[in-house]
Amino acid sequence: MSVDMAVKVLDESVGKIVLIKLKGGKMIRGTLQGFDQHMNLSLEKAEEVAEDGGSSSLGTLIVRGDNIIMISPPPA
Repeated sequence: MSVDMAVKVLDESVGKIVLIKLKGGKMIRGTLQGFDQHMNLSLEKAEEVAEDGGSSSLGTLIVRGDNIIMISPPPA
């Protein structure tokens, strides 16, 4: 996927819930508020999703782009 395509998908996902996989295996779900050229993400109503399906609330946070392995946009 080209950088332009990735930016377009992220741009269309602002205001919607995204799922993020981080280095170390953690999964975070939250409402995407914005992003920058380094793929740092601002999330609102974020929660850590456990492997057993449970979740714990994290609130508002910034996720550093270096730690992101995958970003799953909302279904079309």
